[in-house]
Amino acid sequence: MGRPGKPYEVLVREGKSHRTKAELEARKNGEAAFATGEEMKVRPEVKENVVAYKEFKRITKLLIKISKNDAIYEAVINRYCLLYAECLDFEKKQERFYMDLYELEEDKERLVDSEEMSLSAYYRLKNQIQKNILGLDKQVQSKRKMLCDIEKENIMTIASAIRNIPKQEEEKANPLLEVLRGG
Repeated sequence: MGRPGKPYEVLVREGKSHRTKAELEARKNGEAAFATGEEMKVRPEVKENVVAYKEFKRITKLLIKISKNDAIYEAVINRYCLLYAECLDFEKKQERFYMDLYELEEDKERLVDSEEMSLSAYYRLKNQIQKNILGLDKQVQSKRKMLCDIEKENIMTIASAIRNIPKQEEEKANPLLEVLRGG
């Protein structure tokens, strides 16, 4: 599968393309047809979540700078911000389980020796905490995968941004100036 076509603005800035003026105009009109001209709006569920709302504002600022703050991207960006907040929440829960496991291991001698807990109950509890950690890790990984997929599709990764950056034009030497300079 070939790489996706470059946006109209990139083609114009590069100043070189095998496309005809009619093809370039068609691309410009096609891209404009997908823009609503309206700014993205934050959804209520994102606004209620402090972390998601903060991320929405950060991304919106960046999208404004690259002229991509359009309502057509609203659903994806809102979803991305909620996933981001959920991912952080799962990571915090996972960290709490790690702390619980650490504390349990530190108190093992005291708990078992004082007969507050039998050795088998200790290992059952330890095993359950470890299962919870693994379960949270699976959920975090799936959310990170979703975040990465959205980032790739929305110019939020280095590779996707590079595909949309025009190559620097080399300055063409002016033969007349070279002769006049004695070169």
